Amino acid sequence: MHQLVQPDSAFNIPIGNVTFEPGARTYWHSHAGGQLLLATGGVGYYQQRGEPVRLLRRGDVVKCPANIPHWHGASPTRGFTQIAITPNTAQGRTTWLEEVTEQQYLNFKQ
Repeated sequence: MHQLVQPDSAFNIPIGNVTFEPGARTYWHSHAGGQLLLATGGVGYYQQRGEPVRLLRRGDVVKCPANIPHWHGASPTRGFTQIAITPNTAQGRTTWLEEVTEQQYLNFKQ
């Protein structure tokens, strides 16, 4: 992750450029203030708890609701890049949860 905008007292909205190698993904996590993902390259996956895995390609936008567990990362065969915007950080930033299992990760259905 390369931090593009550091949070400060005037603009408390961290923005990062995140690169995932093929097969890489986050753990399940949530954000107290939500998160916005902008897909900028490659092929990625996104899943909210209880929902199907979603395929992401350049130009796709994901609005991660506040306090909803989710994960995101690259497909098994292609890398993925995204811009991650985490607003409302005064409410909290990231709560990390359990690892995404192989079964959960490979559950994408076209």
